[in-house]
Amino acid sequence: MQYRRLGRTDLNVSLICLGTMTWGQQNTEAEGHEQMDYALDQGINFIDTAELYSIPPRRETQGSTETIIGSWFKSRANRDKVILASKVVGRSDNTWFRDDGSKAELSRKQIEEAVNKSLKRLQTDYIDLYQIHWPDRPMPWGSNPTIYKHQEGDSHPIGETVEIMTDLVKAGKIRHFGLSNESAWGTMSFLKHAEAKGQARVQSVQNAYNLLNRTYEVALAEVSLREQVSLLAYSPLAQGYLTGKYLDGARPAGARTTLFERGQRYENPTADAAIRKYIALAKEFGLDPAQMALAYVNSRSFVTSNIIGATTMDQLKTDIASINVTIMPELEKRIDAIHVEHCNPCP
Repeated sequence: MQYRRLGRTDLNVSLICLGTMTWGQQNTEAEGHEQMDYALDQGINFIDTAELYSIPPRRETQGSTETIIGSWFKSRANRDKVILASKVVGRSDNTWFRDDGSKAELSRKQIEEAVNKSLKRLQTDYIDLYQIHWPDRPMPWGSNPTIYKHQEGDSHPIGETVEIMTDLVKAGKIRHFGLSNESAWGTMSFLKHAEAKGQARVQSVQNAYNLLNRTYEVALAEVSLREQVSLLAYSPLAQGYLTGKYLDGARPAGARTTLFERGQRYENPTADAAIRKYIALAKEFGLDPAQMALAYVNSRSFVTSNIIGATTMDQLKTDIASINVTIMPELEKRIDAIHVEHCNPCP
């Protein structure tokens, strides 16, 4: 396993991070424990979760993933071996996150309630990296989020959020904080407010990054490298579409899109053409398509950790083994050629 520094902290996290969002719906508690046991044996020291999980979001299963991780910590007595990341939801009309039935927002009261409930479910005294799952301000979440359409709406000031996170660090409930589904402007604004008042600094951004969605490279990659704000790349297999298992309308038993029909982002003619070319390229170079896609993410200088998720042990073993695949210059050249021809079909 390889390790990279998380932001400007003293934490060195594994290049492969274990994602957990299927635990509590697609995966049982026992399967979650098995995945964590194996990951730890392979040198993975970084686990990512959220108060939102499991996925898809449901009142009945909210928090179930953190509960599974907490029972694993208790049974294994190994909290000190894991760098643990979790998240607080951003602004949402969903009311099941808070005890008083309020719609979710990033107020001090709600953030403090969220972190306290996460700590209880996780059976730990602290969270190493506490992330804002999505911004409190209105953002373009539509069919093409790369086309910015300004929206006004209620939001808590970023400076206020930085102050709250700083207080949580001082209280010892979290060690560091990060962002998720954030823009370059948002990330730099958090950094600006922290620097102005000597407060806790953003250490990471968890955004989607894969062969079908390289939009992070447009502006945020420079922020990551110049400001030492780590990219924690999620959806590196584009929800499994880069494996080819959904080609020609296939719906494998137990797969996420089969169960929940949440893969529409990856179902368009341009994406289909790109997926076929990436799979053919992997086979030409004698590689597993999933491992090639993951290895590409692993190889980027602005990526600190690649968040994988699996529902079977075979998938998990394949994904972790991507650490042994090298993207040689000729292969990268060919990947980039496909990207130019089919640029970011699934942002």
